[in-house]
Amino acid sequence: MDILHLVDRLEELFNESRPIPLTHNVIVDEDRFLDIIDQMRISIPEEVKKAQQVYAQKDRVLAQAQEEASRTISLAREKADQLIEKDSISQDAQRRAAQILEQARLEAENVKAGADQYSMDALLNLEVELERLLNQVRNGVQLLEQKRPPVVESRNLDK
Repeated sequence: MDILHLVDRLEELFNESRPIPLTHNVIVDEDRFLDIIDQMRISIPEEVKKAQQVYAQKDRVLAQAQEEASRTISLAREKADQLIEKDSISQDAQRRAAQILEQARLEAENVKAGADQYSMDALLNLEVELERLLNQVRNGVQLLEQKRPPVVESRNLDK
């Protein structure tokens, strides 16, 4: 279940709760509240899994970029070798080969930079979202702890 949906349900439960007169406290359905907390405990690891998938995607995109760069460089070298074999245009071929290699190198760097940026943006967005969710959970726990009635010690009257 989506963690944001669970946070919405928690907020809805809070909004549906009955206020205690003359206080800032409310009465919350304990079973529903604990059920939502349990679902959040299950969902948060799913969010972490999603973050790991984004990170794994970054590696895959980088690997594809490297493979594409290698293929482009290999094709450029093959093309350069073919051009060099022709005596009459060997100097032009060498210049063209150098341009192709440089272009391939630049393209590979651009693809890699784009993949890095995509991964960074995705991870930063996920980090912000997880921090926001963690803050909401902490605020909910803090609110519940503030509302918890104090524990009264029972005294042994047999003494």
